Amino acid sequence: MARAEWNGQVIADTADTVVVEGNHYFPADAVNPALLKASATTSVCGWKGLANYYTLLVDGAENRDAIWYYADPKPEAARIKGRLAFWKGVKVTA
Repeated sequence: MARAEWNGQVIADTADTVVVEGNHYFPADAVNPALLKASATTSVCGWKGLANYYTLLVDGAENRDAIWYYADPKPEAARIKGRLAFWKGVKVTA
């Protein structure tokens, strides 16, 4: 079982993660959508493709761009399509 927590709130909880480069990618439906705010931030990974971000909103606190995902990953990274990963202080335990 893997869990992501920030600011005292469980963000995601699932037995189904994919680990890539040490990061747990959670299925999108395992993440609480009420805590997410779309971000305009993007970045590019040479082998995964274009990454998009979400900002976390928990009890009035904001963690900008703390979640990333690849909406249309390159074929080599197809297994993370529809999955989200965390950083910026989000605690992930597995």
